[in-house]
Amino acid sequence: MAESKVIHVRSVGQDVTEEDVHQFAQEFGTVTKVVLLRPKNQVLIQMEDIPSAKALIEAYAETQPAIRGRNVYVQYSSHQELKAQENHAPTPGEPRERREHPEQRPNRILLITIHNPQYPITVDVLHQVFSPHGLVEKIVTFLKQPAGLQALLQFALQQSAVNARSQLQGRNIYDGCCTLDIQYSNLPELQVNYNSDKTRDYTNQNLPTDQGRNGPQGAMMQQQSLFGDGSVYGVAHHGGPRPHPGGPYGMHQGMHPNVQLPLGVPGTNDRRVVLVSNLNVERVDPDKLFNLFSNYGNIVRIKMLQKKPDHALIEMAEGFQAELAVHFLKGVMLLGKQMDVNYSKHPHINPTPDSHDYSHSNLNRFSRNASKNFRHCCAPTKMIHCSSLPADVTEESITEYLAPHGTITGAKLSENNGKKQVLVLFSSEEEATEALVQKHATKFNGSTIRLAFSKLTSL
Repeated sequence: MAESKVIHVRSVGQDVTEEDVHQFAQEFGTVTKVVLLRPKNQVLIQMEDIPSAKALIEAYAETQPAIRGRNVYVQYSSHQELKAQENHAPTPGEPRERREHPEQRPNRILLITIHNPQYPITVDVLHQVFSPHGLVEKIVTFLKQPAGLQALLQFALQQSAVNARSQLQGRNIYDGCCTLDIQYSNLPELQVNYNSDKTRDYTNQNLPTDQGRNGPQGAMMQQQSLFGDGSVYGVAHHGGPRPHPGGPYGMHQGMHPNVQLPLGVPGTNDRRVVLVSNLNVERVDPDKLFNLFSNYGNIVRIKMLQKKPDHALIEMAEGFQAELAVHFLKGVMLLGKQMDVNYSKHPHINPTPDSHDYSHSNLNRFSRNASKNFRHCCAPTKMIHCSSLPADVTEESITEYLAPHGTITGAKLSENNGKKQVLVLFSSEEEATEALVQKHATKFNGSTIRLAFSKLTSL
């Protein structure tokens, strides 16, 4: 296919967002336009020029690209440029990706995907969120894999839907979770047969409330052609936010029985090697990458790529550990550069003179107390937990040691079973990350100290 500044990406997940796409492509040049083709699980990306698009295509010819942890496939598009879609019938024989995509046109019915739903989301919760933007007539919630919890919401007026999407896209319903991803549906009318926690017609309060075998699922029959088997999300709302049953973590049965993973990390990945790109070539080395990535699993081997100095391969001990690294570190700022972290197509890293072996390092964090340590995994935070400290450590001495890497706004010394530990709060996640990669496993007053990110937000 001829070179083009427009890239065609296939097999993306339905939970993909424009921000994900920008992160995927921005290291190769300026992204000028993104078109999400959700029903087809495809994306069109327009780069600023052909060299940028060519760089992307060539980079992913050698490694398996992924977006949100899902393998995708890239090629040049038949488009030379993306233009505003016009309302026209598709010409017979016209390439599929050139046809009009109804989900891009405004409609009074919205398709809403709720990412990271740690609290129950019912029709009443959605009504409360969306009704300030106009009269909400009907809502249907359902669960569709792999997108997860979704809803169809119908306004009385199309402009209300446009306003709601403009104001709410990417916002969280609750702090840190229940993120809204809003697209236009192509349904002309939403039909609801029952009023319940899962389906509601606010224009007809006389509908039956029977939730038996032919209840809410029946209301989804006419959507199944578009969304597949739309089983209704089965959690009850009890008047306010509460943790999802089982807490914010989901048990992964395929590994250590006591290991719990954060919501959004299914733990089903079997690829152990991750590809890290857009690294700061002058400041990053294998040991610094070890210090950072060892927060999410044991490191087997790390290799900096000679032909692409800002790229590195990191082999984790288990696939779910690689999954944690991709989940928490994609897009993180490391020493002045925003990293991209994806799965590699390589099953392992061969031992070579230019690879660094950490498989027997006593600095790997998950050789003991693994189940406990995995529960503490999180994205980089402003708070650093310092342990393995000398007996004479003080708040002043440890903050002085870490101060070259950022502004420290506070510190707190404590003692547990005769061992001292200190929490150090930086002014930003980037500064805390720099301190961790630079000073973890270094000698401090005769002791090899250990640094990790803490989930605590205040001292």
